[in-house]
Amino acid sequence: MNVRRSAAVLAAVAVIGAATPAAADPSPSPSQAFPSALYGGTDPKYDGVWRQSLALLAQDTVGVKPAAKSVRWLARQQCENGSFAAYRPDPTAACDAKTMLDTNATSAAVQALTALGGHDDVTGKAVGWLKSVQNKDGGWGYSPGGASDTNSTSVVVGALAAAGEKPDQVEKDGKSPYDALLKLALPCGGESDGAFAFQPDKKGELAANADATAAGVLASLGKGMVVEPGKKSDATCEKAGTPEQAAANGAGYLTAALAKDDGHLMSALAGAEPQPDYGNTADAVVALAAQGATAQAEKSVRWLEKNSAAWAAQSGPAAYAQLIFAAHATGTNPRDFGGADLVKQLGATGPAPQTAEKTKAADEKEDSGSDFFGVWWYVGVCLVAGIGIGFLFTGRKKKQQP
Repeated sequence: MNVRRSAAVLAAVAVIGAATPAAADPSPSPSQAFPSALYGGTDPKYDGVWRQSLALLAQDTVGVKPAAKSVRWLARQQCENGSFAAYRPDPTAACDAKTMLDTNATSAAVQALTALGGHDDVTGKAVGWLKSVQNKDGGWGYSPGGASDTNSTSVVVGALAAAGEKPDQVEKDGKSPYDALLKLALPCGGESDGAFAFQPDKKGELAANADATAAGVLASLGKGMVVEPGKKSDATCEKAGTPEQAAANGAGYLTAALAKDDGHLMSALAGAEPQPDYGNTADAVVALAAQGATAQAEKSVRWLEKNSAAWAAQSGPAAYAQLIFAAHATGTNPRDFGGADLVKQLGATGPAPQTAEKTKAADEKEDSGSDFFGVWWYVGVCLVAGIGIGFLFTGRKKKQQP
């Protein structure tokens, strides 16, 4: 698994090489000192905003209204200039030159807060900042000024689209994100047949990368993390003169790669023992569904249903969100995902959602037959919900680039 832009992106790196996945434990640990509004129970230094954004977006996708304090926590992580860092322990302290700003975290926050609604001021400033740090080739790097890469450009395109922008019209020196993506698309033929590279190596050469390919397909289609199945497509690999053709080529590469290993992708992390790459497979499912390659997407989501439970339990909220996105993209029930309730498992990694609180309050009021009792029961629930419910293991282990 290489550098990722998606949900378990960096969280899953911690899992690669682990001998035995840890069992899920939704109960809080007395030693934890992280914000009660935060999803997940591991150090949020490198992925706090990322995993929070994915958790909130996934809950919104399945009709669950997240806890208000969790949404507030995310919005308050924003710097004055509109950007987000991976995590700010003290959001009341102003961002300065030492704050490591992050295009991926900023874009994920935009997608989540736009979906939830009511945060136009926050998302507007964030989009403005993203436009201000666009590279001359039309793309984005992980950090402002960093070389453009497919993954970062993809998550920014998703944010722009979510915020109502037209990505093809967001330009720097006459170059749009699609110009950058087309330069990172490999030609047809050979093992790299239509794939995307993460970014050029030191010699300027491109190498096929399955994770970057999934990101490139979504970005070329102008899509974010949450997609609906696209029109069925069986396009063959041709010269990528347009973003649409590049997406079709990338989908063909992913289909072949998934079919090669019984429906899943393998880890490409240097030095790791060969093993399935669950997060990348989930990303590929979303990309294929968006492109219309539904047959392979459905085969791979079935594989995830059977095999991803231990990985998700160890990786935490971002991983559960990725699986929910994959389920949604293929019309699979996330509440019965291989016998598991992904929505409940995600919810157990953070504060009780508002939807659950209101449902319980309404049920109690109906049972009691007393409006007075119902009101005070609801107040009690709200007080208890403020404590938060536990966390699961996750982590965004990729260090930010200076």
